[in-house]
Amino acid sequence: MQLALTTFIAGRKTVADWNEVKVSLTDFNNISLWTAVYNDFYFTRLTDRYLNPIKSIQEDGGYTGEGFSIMTIICSLIEFLETTYQGRNYRYRRNGDPPLGQYEYGTSGQIFIDFLTNRNPFNTQFDRQNADDFYKNIRCGLLHEARTNGNWTIWGNSGNGTLIKKTANETIIYRDDFYKALLDFINTHYKADLLSSADRKEAFIRKFDKLCEE
Repeated sequence: MQLALTTFIAGRKTVADWNEVKVSLTDFNNISLWTAVYNDFYFTRLTDRYLNPIKSIQEDGGYTGEGFSIMTIICSLIEFLETTYQGRNYRYRRNGDPPLGQYEYGTSGQIFIDFLTNRNPFNTQFDRQNADDFYKNIRCGLLHEARTNGNWTIWGNSGNGTLIKKTANETIIYRDDFYKALLDFINTHYKADLLSSADRKEAFIRKFDKLCEE
């Protein structure tokens, strides 16, 4: 069932606006239109609902624990970024429900592994093992227990662009560097992939169609 046509899905853009522009998005070679859609729907949604809140916490904080809040928002954002890249949508499946469809998923562990090991610039510092550990100890720890697990800690800024650092006693995530890497992915790598790839465009349409449903 579709949301009300007046529902805002990205800034002042509504479900009706998406339905209107979607008709023209079948022209994958219309780069100016796809650039506008990236800016108006994708980037505006991310900015209003994720990036500006993170920035506000950073600017008001004093390295006294706000890293937990920032990384919790980032973990929610990672799932959206990767499932938009793949064009997949979450469906809670109970016993007896129909099997998941081709573009549906029911658990998010692999989503995080895919993002951290395949998407630039994260894939330069994460392998499958520490991506899986990030999911278990950062994402699940923060979302389920409001803590990190497995001797993983969150620090502010590495000073040199390091996202993850292992020591003898802990694994450190540098939340400011992680946030900068997210911006790099969103503004540079994903945008380029979207504008150049038919697969990414099809995935984008699937994701935003689902966002317009109840």
